[in-house]
Amino acid sequence: MCIINILPFSFGSCKCADCTSTISSRNDAIISKYYDSVVENTSGKKKLAIIVPFRDRFDELLKFVPHMTKFLNNQQIPHHIFIINQIDRFRFNRASLINVGFLYTKENFDYIAMHDVDLLPLNENLKYDYPIDGPFHIAAPGLHPKYNYPTFIGGILLLKNEHFEMVNGMSNKYWGWGLEDDEFYVRLKDVKLKVYRPQNILTGSSDTFNHIHDRAHRRRDTTKCFNQKEETRKRDTKTGLNTIKYEIKNRNELSIDGIKVTILNVDLKCDKNSTPWCDCSNQESSKPMPRKGLRKKK
Repeated sequence: MCIINILPFSFGSCKCADCTSTISSRNDAIISKYYDSVVENTSGKKKLAIIVPFRDRFDELLKFVPHMTKFLNNQQIPHHIFIINQIDRFRFNRASLINVGFLYTKENFDYIAMHDVDLLPLNENLKYDYPIDGPFHIAAPGLHPKYNYPTFIGGILLLKNEHFEMVNGMSNKYWGWGLEDDEFYVRLKDVKLKVYRPQNILTGSSDTFNHIHDRAHRRRDTTKCFNQKEETRKRDTKTGLNTIKYEIKNRNELSIDGIKVTILNVDLKCDKNSTPWCDCSNQESSKPMPRKGLRKKK
Protein backbone atom coordinates (compact mmCIF):
# COMPACT_ATOMS: atom_id res chain seq x y z
CA MET A 1 0.00 0.00 0.00
CA CYS A 2 1.33 3.44 -0.93
CA ILE A 3 0.70 6.27 1.51
CA ILE A 4 1.37 9.75 0.20
CA ASN A 5 1.71 12.93 2.21
CA ILE A 6 2.82 16.29 0.89
CA LEU A 7 4.48 18.72 3.27
CA PRO A 8 4.71 22.18 1.69
CA PHE A 9 7.90 24.23 1.79
CA SER A 10 8.32 27.48 -0.06
CA PHE A 11 11.53 29.48 -0.21
CA GLY A 12 10.18 32.04 -2.66
CA SER A 13 11.46 32.16 -6.20
CA CYS A 14 14.90 31.28 -7.47
CA LYS A 15 15.83 32.86 -10.78
CA CYS A 16 18.79 31.40 -12.69
CA ALA A 17 22.08 30.15 -11.29
CA ASP A 18 22.94 33.33 -9.38
CA CYS A 19 20.61 32.64 -6.49
CA THR A 20 21.61 29.02 -5.95
CA SER A 21 24.16 29.69 -3.21
CA THR A 22 21.55 31.60 -1.22
CA ILE A 23 18.98 28.84 -1.56
CA SER A 24 21.55 26.16 -0.71
CA SER A 25 22.64 27.94 2.47
CA ARG A 26 19.05 27.90 3.67
CA ASN A 27 18.74 24.20 2.98
CA ASP A 28 21.66 22.78 5.01
CA ALA A 29 19.62 21.99 8.10
CA ILE A 30 16.34 21.37 6.28
CA ILE A 31 17.62 18.76 3.82
CA SER A 32 19.62 16.87 6.45
CA LYS A 33 16.60 16.16 8.63
CA TYR A 34 15.03 14.15 5.82
CA TYR A 35 17.79 11.54 5.74
CA ASP A 36 16.50 8.20 6.89
CA SER A 37 18.26 5.96 9.39
CA VAL A 38 20.71 4.43 6.92
CA VAL A 39 22.18 7.89 6.28
CA GLU A 40 22.59 8.57 9.97
CA ASN A 41 24.41 5.26 10.43
CA THR A 42 26.94 5.80 7.65
CA SER A 43 28.83 8.83 8.92
CA GLY A 44 31.95 9.65 6.96
CA LYS A 45 30.64 8.23 3.67
CA LYS A 46 30.08 10.44 0.66
CA LYS A 47 26.49 11.65 0.25
CA LEU A 48 24.59 10.96 -2.97
CA ALA A 49 21.90 13.20 -4.48
CA ILE A 50 19.58 11.20 -6.73
CA ILE A 51 18.47 13.75 -9.32
CA VAL A 52 15.37 12.71 -11.25
CA PRO A 53 14.24 14.95 -14.14
CA PHE A 54 10.48 14.67 -14.12
CA ARG A 55 7.19 15.53 -15.77
CA ASP A 56 3.92 13.59 -15.68
CA ARG A 57 5.43 10.31 -14.50
CA PHE A 58 3.62 9.85 -11.19
CA ASP A 59 2.86 6.16 -11.70
CA GLU A 60 6.54 5.46 -12.27
CA LEU A 61 7.51 7.61 -9.29
CA LEU A 62 5.37 5.51 -6.93
CA LYS A 63 7.44 2.47 -7.93
CA PHE A 64 10.78 4.29 -8.16
CA VAL A 65 10.96 5.74 -4.64
CA PRO A 66 10.47 2.57 -2.55
CA HIS A 67 12.53 0.45 -4.95
CA MET A 68 15.51 2.82 -5.03
CA THR A 69 15.41 3.49 -1.30
CA LYS A 70 15.56 -0.22 -0.51
CA PHE A 71 18.25 -0.81 -3.16
CA LEU A 72 20.49 2.00 -1.85
CA ASN A 73 19.86 1.24 1.81
CA ASN A 74 21.05 -2.32 1.19
CA GLN A 75 24.31 -0.80 -0.06
CA GLN A 76 24.39 1.67 2.85
CA ILE A 77 24.60 4.63 0.50
CA PRO A 78 23.76 7.94 2.24
CA HIS A 79 21.30 9.50 -0.18
CA HIS A 80 18.29 11.68 -0.77
CA ILE A 81 15.95 11.70 -3.79
CA PHE A 82 15.24 14.98 -5.57
CA ILE A 83 12.44 15.12 -8.14
CA ILE A 84 13.04 18.07 -10.46
CA ASN A 85 9.56 18.66 -11.83
CA GLN A 86 9.20 20.83 -14.95
CA ILE A 87 6.00 22.88 -14.71
CA ASP A 88 6.44 25.46 -17.49
CA ARG A 89 4.69 25.31 -20.87
CA PHE A 90 7.80 24.42 -22.86
CA ARG A 91 8.86 20.99 -24.07
CA PHE A 92 10.57 18.67 -21.60
CA ASN A 93 14.26 19.47 -21.07
CA ARG A 94 15.95 16.64 -19.18
CA ALA A 95 19.43 18.17 -19.26
CA SER A 96 18.37 21.55 -17.89
CA LEU A 97 16.45 19.89 -15.07
CA ILE A 98 19.57 17.94 -14.12
CA ASN A 99 21.52 21.21 -14.10
CA VAL A 100 18.93 22.72 -11.75
CA GLY A 101 19.10 19.67 -9.47
CA PHE A 102 22.88 19.84 -9.31
CA LEU A 103 22.95 23.55 -8.49
CA TYR A 104 20.40 22.97 -5.75
CA THR A 105 22.18 20.03 -4.11
CA LYS A 106 25.90 20.62 -4.63
CA GLU A 107 26.53 22.32 -1.26
CA ASN A 108 25.05 19.42 0.72
CA PHE A 109 25.99 16.36 -1.34
CA ASP A 110 29.26 15.00 -2.73
CA TYR A 111 28.07 13.36 -5.93
CA ILE A 112 24.99 12.97 -8.07
CA ALA A 113 23.14 10.24 -9.90
CA MET A 114 21.49 11.45 -13.09
CA HIS A 115 18.65 8.95 -12.87
CA ASP A 116 15.69 8.18 -15.13
CA VAL A 117 12.52 7.55 -13.14
CA ASP A 118 11.55 4.54 -15.28
CA LEU A 119 14.78 2.55 -14.90
CA LEU A 120 15.02 0.37 -11.79
CA PRO A 121 18.20 -1.62 -11.07
CA LEU A 122 17.64 -5.29 -10.26
CA ASN A 123 21.15 -6.72 -9.99
CA GLU A 124 22.55 -6.05 -6.51
CA ASN A 125 26.07 -5.89 -7.96
CA LEU A 126 25.27 -2.55 -9.59
CA LYS A 127 27.05 -0.29 -7.11
CA TYR A 128 26.16 3.35 -6.43
CA ASP A 129 29.35 4.10 -4.50
CA TYR A 130 31.24 7.37 -4.85
CA PRO A 131 32.82 7.35 -8.35
CA ILE A 132 36.31 8.22 -7.20
CA ASP A 133 38.04 7.38 -10.51
CA GLY A 134 35.61 9.13 -12.84
CA PRO A 135 32.03 9.13 -14.17
CA PHE A 136 30.40 5.76 -13.58
CA HIS A 137 27.72 4.65 -16.04
CA ILE A 138 25.49 2.11 -14.32
CA ALA A 139 23.05 1.63 -17.21
CA ALA A 140 25.85 0.50 -19.51
CA PRO A 141 25.50 -0.68 -23.11
CA GLY A 142 24.72 -4.37 -22.99
CA LEU A 143 22.91 -3.94 -19.68
CA HIS A 144 20.38 -1.26 -20.60
CA PRO A 145 17.22 -2.87 -21.97
CA LYS A 146 17.12 -0.67 -25.07
CA TYR A 147 20.39 1.11 -25.93
CA ASN A 148 23.60 -0.67 -26.80
CA TYR A 149 25.91 1.71 -28.69
CA PRO A 150 29.42 2.34 -27.26
CA THR A 151 29.04 6.05 -26.47
CA PHE A 152 25.70 5.71 -24.70
CA ILE A 153 25.77 7.18 -21.16
CA GLY A 154 22.06 7.73 -20.50
CA GLY A 155 19.71 6.14 -18.00
CA ILE A 156 21.85 6.21 -14.83
CA LEU A 157 25.16 8.05 -14.54
CA LEU A 158 27.12 8.85 -11.36
CA LEU A 159 29.42 11.89 -11.21
CA LYS A 160 31.47 13.65 -8.59
CA ASN A 161 30.45 17.28 -8.15
CA GLU A 162 33.81 18.54 -9.39
CA HIS A 163 33.54 16.53 -12.60
CA PHE A 164 30.06 17.85 -13.36
CA GLU A 165 31.32 21.39 -12.84
CA MET A 166 34.45 20.69 -14.90
CA VAL A 167 32.32 20.22 -18.03
CA ASN A 168 29.92 23.07 -17.14
CA GLY A 169 27.09 20.59 -16.59
CA MET A 170 24.82 19.63 -19.47
CA SER A 171 23.69 21.55 -22.53
CA ASN A 172 20.47 23.55 -22.17
CA LYS A 173 19.62 23.27 -25.88
CA TYR A 174 17.84 19.90 -25.78
CA TRP A 175 14.10 20.52 -25.67
CA GLY A 176 12.11 17.37 -26.39
CA TRP A 177 13.38 13.82 -26.11
CA GLY A 178 16.85 12.53 -26.90
CA LEU A 179 20.51 13.33 -27.65
CA GLU A 180 21.33 15.37 -24.52
CA ASP A 181 23.31 12.48 -23.04
CA ASP A 182 25.18 11.96 -26.33
CA GLU A 183 26.26 15.60 -26.19
CA PHE A 184 27.29 15.14 -22.56
CA TYR A 185 29.50 12.19 -23.54
CA VAL A 186 31.42 14.50 -25.88
CA ARG A 187 31.82 17.02 -23.03
CA LEU A 188 33.38 14.34 -20.86
CA LYS A 189 35.63 13.21 -23.68
CA ASP A 190 36.80 16.77 -24.39
CA VAL A 191 38.19 17.10 -20.84
CA LYS A 192 39.60 13.55 -20.98
CA LEU A 193 37.31 12.09 -18.34
CA LYS A 194 37.05 8.34 -18.80
CA VAL A 195 33.62 6.77 -18.34
CA TYR A 196 33.71 3.64 -16.16
CA ARG A 197 31.09 0.91 -16.25
CA PRO A 198 30.11 -2.11 -14.12
CA GLN A 199 32.31 -5.16 -14.50
CA ASN A 200 31.54 -8.87 -14.08
CA ILE A 201 27.78 -8.39 -14.24
CA LEU A 202 26.26 -11.77 -15.08
CA THR A 203 22.82 -10.47 -16.04
CA GLY A 204 22.07 -8.92 -19.43
CA SER A 205 19.79 -6.47 -21.17
CA SER A 206 16.64 -8.39 -20.25
CA ASP A 207 17.16 -8.83 -16.51
CA THR A 208 19.60 -6.21 -15.17
CA PHE A 209 16.95 -3.47 -14.99
CA ASN A 210 13.21 -3.18 -14.88
CA HIS A 211 12.30 -0.63 -17.53
CA ILE A 212 8.82 0.53 -16.51
CA HIS A 213 8.22 2.99 -19.33
CA ASP A 214 4.91 2.36 -21.09
CA ARG A 215 5.34 3.73 -24.62
CA ALA A 216 1.63 3.47 -25.37
CA HIS A 217 0.69 5.44 -22.27
CA ARG A 218 3.73 7.76 -22.08
CA ARG A 219 4.63 8.82 -25.58
CA ARG A 220 8.00 10.50 -25.96
CA ASP A 221 8.18 13.94 -27.53
CA THR A 222 10.41 13.20 -30.52
CA THR A 223 9.26 16.16 -32.62
CA LYS A 224 11.93 18.11 -34.49
CA CYS A 225 11.11 21.66 -35.64
CA PHE A 226 12.90 24.77 -36.91
CA ASN A 227 16.61 23.87 -37.27
CA GLN A 228 16.62 21.56 -34.24
CA LYS A 229 17.69 18.42 -36.09
CA GLU A 230 20.88 20.03 -37.34
CA GLU A 231 21.76 22.11 -34.27
CA THR A 232 21.34 19.33 -31.71
CA ARG A 233 23.73 17.07 -33.59
CA LYS A 234 26.59 19.43 -32.74
CA ARG A 235 28.72 19.86 -29.63
CA ASP A 236 27.33 22.78 -27.60
CA THR A 237 30.19 24.98 -26.35
CA LYS A 238 28.00 27.86 -25.16
CA THR A 239 25.40 26.64 -22.67
CA GLY A 240 25.51 24.78 -19.38
CA LEU A 241 25.49 25.46 -15.65
CA ASN A 242 26.60 29.05 -16.10
CA THR A 243 23.87 29.99 -18.58
CA ILE A 244 20.75 28.18 -17.37
CA LYS A 245 17.72 30.38 -16.68
CA TYR A 246 15.05 29.03 -14.39
CA GLU A 247 12.81 29.72 -11.45
CA ILE A 248 12.05 27.38 -8.55
CA LYS A 249 8.39 28.09 -7.95
CA ASN A 250 8.17 26.06 -4.75
CA ARG A 251 9.53 23.08 -2.90
CA ASN A 252 7.49 20.25 -1.39
CA GLU A 253 8.35 17.16 0.62
CA LEU A 254 6.51 14.11 -0.68
CA SER A 255 6.19 11.02 1.50
CA ILE A 256 5.69 7.70 -0.31
CA ASP A 257 5.43 4.63 1.92
CA GLY A 258 6.97 6.74 4.68
CA ILE A 259 9.96 7.71 2.50
CA LYS A 260 10.42 11.46 2.14
CA VAL A 261 11.64 12.86 -1.16
CA THR A 262 12.07 16.46 -2.24
CA ILE A 263 10.02 17.91 -5.10
CA LEU A 264 11.30 21.05 -6.81
CA ASN A 265 8.71 22.61 -9.10
CA VAL A 266 10.79 24.33 -11.76
CA ASP A 267 9.90 26.87 -14.42
CA LEU A 268 12.54 26.76 -17.16
CA LYS A 269 13.14 29.83 -19.33
CA CYS A 270 13.58 29.58 -23.08
CA ASP A 271 15.47 32.01 -25.29
CA LYS A 272 13.57 31.53 -28.53
CA ASN A 273 16.23 33.36 -30.48
CA SER A 274 18.74 30.57 -29.78
CA THR A 275 16.45 27.55 -29.27
CA PRO A 276 13.08 28.22 -30.93
CA TRP A 277 12.36 24.49 -30.79
CA CYS A 278 11.44 24.74 -27.10
CA ASP A 279 7.94 25.17 -28.51
CA CYS A 280 7.01 23.32 -31.71
CA SER A 281 3.26 23.71 -31.32
CA ASN A 282 2.80 25.95 -34.35
CA GLN A 283 5.52 24.53 -36.58
CA GLU A 284 5.78 21.73 -39.08
CA SER A 285 7.79 18.91 -37.60
CA SER A 286 10.09 16.28 -39.04
CA LYS A 287 10.80 12.70 -38.04
CA PRO A 288 13.53 12.15 -35.43
CA MET A 289 16.91 10.82 -36.46
CA PRO A 290 18.06 7.45 -35.04
CA ARG A 291 20.32 7.58 -32.01
CA LYS A 292 23.90 6.82 -33.03
CA GLY A 293 25.83 9.36 -31.00
CA LEU A 294 26.85 12.93 -31.65
CA ARG A 295 29.25 14.55 -34.05
CA LYS A 296 31.61 17.27 -32.93
CA LYS A 297 31.07 20.74 -34.34
CA LYS A 298 33.56 21.54 -37.07
